[in-house]
Amino acid sequence: MGMLGHQSGRRGIRGLAGAVIAIFLLCGFAPFAHGAVDSLKIGAPLCYVVTPEDPGAEMPSPADYRCHGRPRGYQAGTLWLHMPVQARSAGDDLALLVHLTRFDRLTIFSTYADGAVRTFGVARGDFGTHWRDGGQIVFRLPDRDVPVASLTMRFDRLASHDLLRARLMPGSEADREGTLVGPLIGGALTLLLLGTIYNLSLAHGVRRQFIAWHGAWAACVFIWGLIWSQLALLVVPGIAGTLSSQICTFLSTLAIACATASAVTSLERSLLPRALRIGVLLLGAAVALVGLPAAFAVGPAIEPIGQILGVLIIADLLAVTAAIVTAWRRGSVEARDFALAWAVPMATLGATQLLDLNDRLLGGGAQIAVLMASAFQTIWLSFAITRRLARLRIERDAAQAAQAELDELARRDSLTGLLNRRGFIAAAGEALALAERENIAFGLLLIDVDRFKAVNDHFGHDVGDRVLRRIADRLRQWEGDICTAGRLGGEEFVLIVRGLAGRPLAEFADRVRIGIAGQGYDGLLPADMPVTVSIGLADTGAATSFPLLYRLADEALYEAKRGGRNRVVIHASGRTALPPRPARRA
Repeated sequence: MGMLGHQSGRRGIRGLAGAVIAIFLLCGFAPFAHGAVDSLKIGAPLCYVVTPEDPGAEMPSPADYRCHGRPRGYQAGTLWLHMPVQARSAGDDLALLVHLTRFDRLTIFSTYADGAVRTFGVARGDFGTHWRDGGQIVFRLPDRDVPVASLTMRFDRLASHDLLRARLMPGSEADREGTLVGPLIGGALTLLLLGTIYNLSLAHGVRRQFIAWHGAWAACVFIWGLIWSQLALLVVPGIAGTLSSQICTFLSTLAIACATASAVTSLERSLLPRALRIGVLLLGAAVALVGLPAAFAVGPAIEPIGQILGVLIIADLLAVTAAIVTAWRRGSVEARDFALAWAVPMATLGATQLLDLNDRLLGGGAQIAVLMASAFQTIWLSFAITRRLARLRIERDAAQAAQAELDELARRDSLTGLLNRRGFIAAAGEALALAERENIAFGLLLIDVDRFKAVNDHFGHDVGDRVLRRIADRLRQWEGDICTAGRLGGEEFVLIVRGLAGRPLAEFADRVRIGIAGQGYDGLLPADMPVTVSIGLADTGAATSFPLLYRLADEALYEAKRGGRNRVVIHASGRTALPPRPARRA
């Protein structure tokens, strides 16, 4: 068993490593980054100049631009970014793609070889028709008979140039990216929405904390994906730009906190050191808390806050990994089931903190990698949760069935299979209560085998037991909707009868007496030794509680014994008895 668990652990770790490597390969060598795409960064090939914010300011002269170092003070002013465009043919179809970031206004100046300038732009809260799936703003440079000579981008109150991502590429390439990225994002968001609904519904149904946290995580990632991809602009166009970026930052950190809580609460408390458990949860909460100032920051503070947030995210990922591995090594079923599901988004998130993925995956970079991994994870984990709960339900149902069988066996007489004293008293109490509610008659027959001790003394207890089983078989033939039979012990049996009282009940009891005597005991007893029973009966005409009914029936049975046996006696003053009639052999 220990070797099997060790081998399973090694296979799981190999699978985890494979998932991490697959994510790194996907992000590092994705076939969607093409040589025709120019990624625009300061010094490669952008040059910059910072000026005070002035809506009417003209473009700085080329001599004012610097191509090295870091721009300063642009968060409260205007950052101009300029680049020459390599010689292209006239009429080339070019597209400039700027990815979602925080600014008040963006203006694009396209300068052509003949000196003509074309201007277009967007503002915070109004991207017009320039936005596209994948968190990008697209500017198609007008076709003219002369080629584009240079491009200038003017950002008013840009939050951070380090977070700026811009690409210049052929228009046909941009169209191809848009054709591919739309269905990918739509499919991922659909899976996340289904996962959110399913997990929150499941958490409500089964009351499991970690499933609720997982549903909250899926909801955060789904809303984040809607806003980052800019599909939300179809409904609320006013959040375009800075507000979208701020909401996305907060949702992403909140999602990490929810994922941390889901992973930790899915592990058994007894298998996870308390200090480690609390530490991981505190790290997740710290990520969410630091996410608040990171979301609202628009000035120079955004860069140090971002660095702190990055360190916290890496620490949180390592802590969650340590918790899962610790619980796994201690035999946690949940850790084994869910570790690989969490491995993909965790590896992807780690990759986004350690690798530059900005120009990969159809230009969506780290965000689209996280979105795809999250969609994959929520479906995988939903299946894992469902399978785990199904196994638990099967085990629970089997345990309940076994317990019900044990309970039933505890209520049955081991020799005859009839209800024993405890089982019969419970059944009689329920039947009497029902009879009172429905106002129907209720009778109790106490049946005692006459001179049974002589059978045991002359033929042995084995023969006596076989006689008792045959009597039980005969009584079982009357069991149904109106009769329930039991064995109270020794040679004493009992019947409850619903719907009969008085004389009809006595006549039924006499048929029972005759039926038992005529059951046939050939092969057990000689013909000159018949089996007869005495029966005492009472009905609810004289008693309204089971103990009183039993006492009256017992008194009637005693009278039947004293009156000569093999007869039925009804409780009553004067003790009416039905005379014995000859029994017929069955």
